[in-house]
Amino acid sequence: MLELKNITKTFGDVVANNDVSITAHDRTIHAIVGENGAGKSTIMRIAYGFYRADSGEIFVDGRKVAIDSPADAIALGIGMVHQHFMLVDTMTVAENIVLGAETGSAMNLDLEKANRDIKALSDELKLAINPRAMIEDLSVGQQQRVELLKALYRDAKLLILDEPTAVLSPQEVEEFFAILRRMKEQGKTIIIITHKLDEVLAISDEVTVMRDGKVVGEVKTSETNAKDLARMIVGRDVLLRVEKTDSQPKASVLEVKDLKVQGKHGLAVDGVSFEVRAGEIVGIAGIEGNGQTELIEALSGLLRPTSGAFYFDGKDVTSRTARELKELGIAHIPEDRHKRGLLLHWDLAENSILGVHYRPPIVAAAGLMNGTAITQRIEEIIERFDVRPPNRSLPAKSLSGGNQQKLIIGREFELNPKLLLVSQPTRGVDIGAIEFIHRKLIGLRDAGSAVLLVSAELEEVTALADRLLVLREGKIVGEVDPKTTSTEDIGLMMTGG
Repeated sequence: MLELKNITKTFGDVVANNDVSITAHDRTIHAIVGENGAGKSTIMRIAYGFYRADSGEIFVDGRKVAIDSPADAIALGIGMVHQHFMLVDTMTVAENIVLGAETGSAMNLDLEKANRDIKALSDELKLAINPRAMIEDLSVGQQQRVELLKALYRDAKLLILDEPTAVLSPQEVEEFFAILRRMKEQGKTIIIITHKLDEVLAISDEVTVMRDGKVVGEVKTSETNAKDLARMIVGRDVLLRVEKTDSQPKASVLEVKDLKVQGKHGLAVDGVSFEVRAGEIVGIAGIEGNGQTELIEALSGLLRPTSGAFYFDGKDVTSRTARELKELGIAHIPEDRHKRGLLLHWDLAENSILGVHYRPPIVAAAGLMNGTAITQRIEEIIERFDVRPPNRSLPAKSLSGGNQQKLIIGREFELNPKLLLVSQPTRGVDIGAIEFIHRKLIGLRDAGSAVLLVSAELEEVTALADRLLVLREGKIVGEVDPKTTSTEDIGLMMTGG
């Protein structure tokens, strides 16, 4: 269905793809795996016309083609769903889907026909999407389905999915995979870029492994396993589990009492009470959209609670600003690295001082920025947290998602926080970097910090947390010991089963 031959692509001095060849066979699900910055997204963006290769050839259905833009790719039956959705929140499902492929004339847009066609397409694949619904009212999983519908509405025969499950709950992943299998049965070819080896083994027929811009392995899924794939991806053996000793909790650092926080559509956090002690990781499990975002943003000073209070080192800090909370020793790794974590057009050095940009040694005595201190800070973060490529002058947007994440984590760890609020620490991060980030979080705990962890990855939150709170519809519905409670039981608590 798709053959990429000897593709090379450079961005300045960075070689993103180095003589890459990949073949995706008709009516298969083909996985592409590799570390952050291995070139996976770049090679697929070349196939979709987002980028043009410096050299190499592309074949679709055995015919050599030139793909100079996404419009060329769409005309050839290629669709792509990006890691960060490209939807307009204030428009309906149907309006988003037909955008750029409108039926009728400019003066007389036939949205009714579009609504009918989209409903029929949704029903055919059992996607359960209302074409008249507003995007901003849909869950992340539903928005994912809208992106699929958008590609299928344009008659895509080949679908490229970039990290499609990064924002889905375990239940949504199962539903999503059922949809992909139905699409394959109906004759579609699917290429999936992912870091999750259990998902690769569950859904794909073939796997291509990339490292440092090159293809280092091609295997049939039925003939491999997670350990062998991890070794190919990273170039060494990788621990596929979290290794940690039992926590040694000390005094309470964070105490939350009957906290209520307003969300977009009513009360998002509804009377939550808990504490986090020095030297422990408290995890929060829950399907996304059940108040986790609002809880963390309230505790980090980004949202003002409706009522209730929270205490840091015994002091009421409920009304403190984000800057004041950071000054007290509370660091925050946000769930959305683009919206809350980085200024994408600024370089790595500039991003490394966000939150400390106003105080010594970053600011010299005369009130001017201290270039030497800034350089020292970013170079320490690059070295300690393995940020690639190690070029402090690059804009943050030029880094892969996982390296953007490592930059944020390094910046917040440099604060030596007494309390770390961390949401989705390994979203869109490769297996080697996941192992690295997990070790850093355990190390911070062992050094005596308190950590409050939110993750949609149930395996991650149960492996890292010393105590686990389950959040549903803004309320804590239980506290469990992650060592002795099964993920099935936690999943049932999350869903009200």
